[in-house]
Amino acid sequence: MEIRELLVECIEKGASDLHFTENEPPILRIDGKLFRTTASALNKQDLKKMIYAILTSQQKEMFEKDLELDFSFALPGLDRFRVNIHIQKSSVEAAFRRVPLEIPTIEGLGLPPIITELARRPNGLVLVTGPTGMGKTTTLATMVNLINNERECLILSIEDPIEFIYTNKKSIIKQREVYSDTHSFADALRHALRQDPNVIVVGEMRDLETISTALTAAETGHLVLATLHTPDAPQTIERIIDVFPPFQQQQVKLQLANCLQGVVSQLLLSHASGKGRVLATEVMIATSGIRNLIREQEIEQIPTLMQTGSQYGMHTMDKSLKELTQNGSISLDVALSKVKNVEEFKQL
Repeated sequence: MEIRELLVECIEKGASDLHFTENEPPILRIDGKLFRTTASALNKQDLKKMIYAILTSQQKEMFEKDLELDFSFALPGLDRFRVNIHIQKSSVEAAFRRVPLEIPTIEGLGLPPIITELARRPNGLVLVTGPTGMGKTTTLATMVNLINNERECLILSIEDPIEFIYTNKKSIIKQREVYSDTHSFADALRHALRQDPNVIVVGEMRDLETISTALTAAETGHLVLATLHTPDAPQTIERIIDVFPPFQQQQVKLQLANCLQGVVSQLLLSHASGKGRVLATEVMIATSGIRNLIREQEIEQIPTLMQTGSQYGMHTMDKSLKELTQNGSISLDVALSKVKNVEEFKQL
């Protein structure tokens, strides 16, 4: 049995992930649930042999030095996979995340129309947030693809690892992979401004230096698209401010209030039918009222403005969950497990 055969099975069954762990058969994640394949359980030796068979000598060397390895793996003519190799109880194990070959459209993903407007902004910072595995990278890819189809831009994308592969259309797209093409997000971003980009895509804003440079780029006339692992818009604002030391926070609030265009938070939930998943979203647009709340750090008042800002394309996650429950896309139990204000949700 080869990993390639299992990856083909993963594509055929519509799985999002493939997992390898000791004393278990390969495991598929389909619609958020785990399913063991019919293959036999893998022991420590078989696992290492299978996983090492797809690594280059340089990758093996890096893995043995760092005990962690992230890279992308392509099946010719089929989908790509984002791969993480790690060690668990001295056993070499792996997780493969499927990345479709075709980049979906904004409408095809079920994203609200305001996302198209955010992608068309000439400058500023647009953030896509949510837990791991909720489709943030796919949302970014749809926005990049829209720009690529509509505008003559130089787009610089910094990723770890490269997932979707773009074809130049109206735009020129440069994709730089962390560790292969640059040492870090911060390094690549620092040099990005000298590469004449119109749009900068940051796979993940992980640390103070990356966040600081992204804010500067957004302030200096570039459109910056980035992701953050935060559950909603207010916590996204707080996370960015709190990353900085206290003496810098006032300046950061002003920077963020000036350059932020919007925050899109998303969740993928099980469909009520048990098949497929449904996208729930929250959208905050940086209106003058929102910018003022950021400057004054009155973050707790942001949800109120979002509830009353539907004319700007804003809505809360609870409103999205309410609509998905009402139209039968998700069950009430699933909605209740994700809402922020249960009493208010029941009234909705």
